[in-house]
Amino acid sequence: MKKTETKSTVLLQHHLKALKLPTILSECEKVAGRCATDNIDHLAFLLQLCELELIDRERRAADRRLKAAQFPNHKTLDAFEFKSQPSLNRLLITELLRGEYIDRRENILLVGNSGTGKTHVATALGIAACGQGKRVRFYRVTELITELMEAREERTLLRLKKQLSKLDVLILDELGYVPASKVGAELLFDVISTAYERLSVIVTTNLPFEHWTEVLGSERLTGAALDRLTHRCHILEASGDSYRLQDAKRRRRRANRSSPDDALTT
Repeated sequence: MKKTETKSTVLLQHHLKALKLPTILSECEKVAGRCATDNIDHLAFLLQLCELELIDRERRAADRRLKAAQFPNHKTLDAFEFKSQPSLNRLLITELLRGEYIDRRENILLVGNSGTGKTHVATALGIAACGQGKRVRFYRVTELITELMEAREERTLLRLKKQLSKLDVLILDELGYVPASKVGAELLFDVISTAYERLSVIVTTNLPFEHWTEVLGSERLTGAALDRLTHRCHILEASGDSYRLQDAKRRRRRANRSSPDDALTT
């Protein structure tokens, strides 16, 4: 009898590996013992195993989506200090977290000074989208332009564009920090144009719209890009001081309070 059970166990493990059911493989004996103790029938036992497999499969898929998105940091809104940036529309951001804008192919533009939390909000929205089963990719604009130009030289541009077209959300971070070359600006516009009404684009920028020609060069190209991005979009403005500046001021005040003698001698 023991030999038969051992043989059955070995065969079951083999079949579960072949069927790619790793969670059922690792949990079946434990769940079987628990069900036997609680006098649970075979169908309920099978249901418990399937539920565990589905939960773990979704967790692994979410991990893969997060990895593929290539976020520079893992940022959520739980860690965002809205009190330091009261100009940001918290209600709208909370609504956007639900992800309905993605199904409507709407864009999000985050505009404001450097250090005001734009990238943090964009990343949080992207991470939420990954959790909702969406395909997301985060790019700093300069990095995307470099990748597009390299792909153009290596004749792999069509493949890269095809990869981008399969996304649900494309995050373009830090538009405006470095002017693009003519070719780079045209390649970036092509990505924006292709994404129009096919997927959602989230852009963070430190430039008011009227200054986007400083990055894209041509007024015609800038107008066409803005026309596509601002059609059916949500605009979030961050007009507060830089977090880094606020933090530096707080540290300075704490240092002055902790060493009054030093402050008097200076």
